[in-house]
Amino acid sequence: MKRWLSWWDGRVALLALDVAVVAGVIVVTLTGGDPRDPHPALYVPAVFASAIALLARRRWPFVVLLVAVACLPAGVTLLPVTVAAYSVAARYGVSLRTAAAVVVSGIAGNVLQVLREPADVTTVVIVLVMFVFGPALAGLWMHQRAVLLEVLRDRADEAERTRTLLADQAVFAERRRIAREMHDVVAHRVTAVALQAGALSLRAPDERTERAAETIRATSAAALDELRDILRVLRDDAPDTASPGVLASLEDLVEEVAATGARVELKLPDPLPAVPDQVGRAVYRVVQESLTNAGKHAPHAAVDVRLAAEPDRLAVEVTNRLTPRGSAVPGSGYGLVGMRERVELAGGDLSTGPTGDGRFRVLARFPVGVEAK
Repeated sequence: MKRWLSWWDGRVALLALDVAVVAGVIVVTLTGGDPRDPHPALYVPAVFASAIALLARRRWPFVVLLVAVACLPAGVTLLPVTVAAYSVAARYGVSLRTAAAVVVSGIAGNVLQVLREPADVTTVVIVLVMFVFGPALAGLWMHQRAVLLEVLRDRADEAERTRTLLADQAVFAERRRIAREMHDVVAHRVTAVALQAGALSLRAPDERTERAAETIRATSAAALDELRDILRVLRDDAPDTASPGVLASLEDLVEEVAATGARVELKLPDPLPAVPDQVGRAVYRVVQESLTNAGKHAPHAAVDVRLAAEPDRLAVEVTNRLTPRGSAVPGSGYGLVGMRERVELAGGDLSTGPTGDGRFRVLARFPVGVEAK
């Protein structure tokens, strides 16, 4: 059925139109034909044959024209020939087939009429104009219209591709600009912090200061490594691959935070699930931002980090006890906003807020096909 509908470009409306044309031709021919000798018994079969053949006019219009011409001696009207001639012109445009269809239609429509009874020049002209040239010109117009629409459609597609390409180029250029700014500004500042912390650890007056300086230096070095990964993503647009690598780095993140004196408990599934890098980075940033917020708004409160993997979902939950007073460390005000944007870009959803037992919870869920490694 689908293959048959391909004759009508898969559109049922065109099929219905052709069925209506066939029905109209049968009715008009039966009421306006001439079922007289020499072949009265062939009249009705010829009417139905010439009309039903019109169903194939979009696929084989010239064959349909020959069938309609062959049915003329049985007394069938010129209407099937007219429709067939129009179909040939609409299918092939200005071509030898269209010219042959006009010649065949003109000869068949007038020779048989002249053989049956004499006809004057006016009748011949009327037949040629109404049943041959008129339909052929209408078919040529429809052919040119279809060609024009195809050209306009191709131009629209090309314009859309060009617009998409220009947009991609603009995005790529902006990403490279951001990468340069991050390298020139952020990397320079973090490198300076790492160097100064390293120098302080060498000249520390006591062991406590040395440990704090070493923690700052290690944190700065880790920040530089992460910044390098971000710059590579911005510049190269590396595709995501499924791996547990980013999730495994959560342990290092928690150890770094714990080295500052915070109390953090981490619970990871065993084994770690293999997820796309985009999801892994989103989970890492959610935990990182949540730990930062907990340290600012609930200092010295214990923080629980839980990662749960299900067959089709990955969930990360960070909770901490609410405290009446926060730290004096200023915030940018965009932590939760950026966290939500990153989670949504990875296809997940984020919920944040206090719970009924006096705790603050951050819960992010990601729909993924989790595969254990």
